[in-house]
Amino acid sequence: MASSEEDGGGNGAVEEKESGKRRRLGALATAWLIFYNVAMTAGWLVLGIAMVRFYIQKGTHRGLFRSVQKTLKFFQTFALLEVVHCAVGVVRTSVLVTGVQVSSRIFMVWFIAHSIKQIQNEESVILFLVVWTVTEITRYSFYTFNLLNHLPYFIKWARYNFFIILYPAGVAGELLTIYAALPYVKKTGMFSLRLPNKYNVSFDYYYFLIVVMFSYVPLFPQLYFHMLRQRRKVLHGEVIVEKDD
Repeated sequence: MASSEEDGGGNGAVEEKESGKRRRLGALATAWLIFYNVAMTAGWLVLGIAMVRFYIQKGTHRGLFRSVQKTLKFFQTFALLEVVHCAVGVVRTSVLVTGVQVSSRIFMVWFIAHSIKQIQNEESVILFLVVWTVTEITRYSFYTFNLLNHLPYFIKWARYNFFIILYPAGVAGELLTIYAALPYVKKTGMFSLRLPNKYNVSFDYYYFLIVVMFSYVPLFPQLYFHMLRQRRKVLHGEVIVEKDD
């Protein structure tokens, strides 16, 4: 009996130690996420202010992308950390879904807008830039206040209402930008690999972009209606029952 009680006490001490360790790790993860979201909110806010200042001073959108591209590239590429957050379990979100969303943004920035300078003054580029900026300021501020357990109703309202207009507008801007890039890609053959070559592999960036455009058809409705369901759940308290396929 004595031996059994000692074992039980030992197990309790181990469990308590493990529990304390988890709490410390949880506190560190929360602190990091607060820092990350504050930094991202500030970064996109700086980008938004720079865009407004440019337009007020110049009176045109021409040259706007070039003036803010460094800030845009840094903070959008920095968002790759969100995939890491999901992968290590700091955030309970699908790695695949987050990876697709982040990589599609990075693709638009680096492999479309940055690489094809002829389209940088297109109105569609400014459209998705404005949409992204408003969306990210809202999204990251929502996460920040939520982590601090002090979420203003307006931030929550904005998070689950702005997307109704911004999401389709952003998709339109991205698709129109890719469409505007197609003639330049076809003419230059950029990022394409023709046969014969030592790898014995061919790749046509022009047709790849067309495939990317068509991929929006099945993906956009799924994500959009998912957000609408989340909106009903969060703002109106509806219980959403997911149907099995």
